[in-house]
Amino acid sequence: MWIERLARDIGALGQEESTTPERALDQMSRAAAWGVPGCSASLVVLWREVVAPDGTGRHVVSDYGASHSDLSEAFEYQYTTDQGPTVEAVREMRRVRVSDVLRDQRWPGYTSMAVQCGDRSSITQPSKLPGEGEDRVLTFGVHSGRSDAFDEEVVTHLTALLAEHAAMALHTAGRQADAARESAHMRRAMSARTVIDQAKGIIMHARGCDADTAFAALREVAQRNRKRVVEVARDLVAENTGPQPRMRGRGRRG
Repeated sequence: MWIERLARDIGALGQEESTTPERALDQMSRAAAWGVPGCSASLVVLWREVVAPDGTGRHVVSDYGASHSDLSEAFEYQYTTDQGPTVEAVREMRRVRVSDVLRDQRWPGYTSMAVQCGDRSSITQPSKLPGEGEDRVLTFGVHSGRSDAFDEEVVTHLTALLAEHAAMALHTAGRQADAARESAHMRRAMSARTVIDQAKGIIMHARGCDADTAFAALREVAQRNRKRVVEVARDLVAENTGPQPRMRGRGRRG
């Protein structure tokens, strides 16, 4: 069925190695806006829970993707005022349905902004990210500029399915991004170690000293110039491995 196919397509967005959570959120919102019946815009938000010193917790936005800029503006208003279907969905951890925001009395401060941004009706479904415990939640919202735009029997089931697949996709994309960052960090660390070893070799050759003394000399220069040791090492290596100036011969005057 098309419902399962759309859910699989959204779930697959986090599988590519080059996909970051930020890119996946944008792609998911666009896919839902195109694929869900009655939907004119979609909002996918990644939240994390923070705990205050007094033990109370609240969810803050890690990132989000909105298929349309008006919906992005409406969500930022929700987040600022703590009123609206998306913030209620994550706060209560339950599906929030709005048939018509003009008939809804739950968020009086949000009504005019919602109408201005074309958010008349919506269904927002929260879902916890797998393997993340209680601290990370995704809300998947489908929105329309028309009242009563969604068939509740179809879209309610669909948003729950999409939220589940999207949460799994974001979990995968997040793990891949973490692995990529760790790999980049290791490459930088190995590069730094290589250039420091090269600089130590230059000093050892010039001064006839051992490796520990050479490193101490690098560190002394770094401290004196308020630089990192690796920066001093790169400068030294560049000075000693760069192109050498050519000597000009002296011509005799006739």
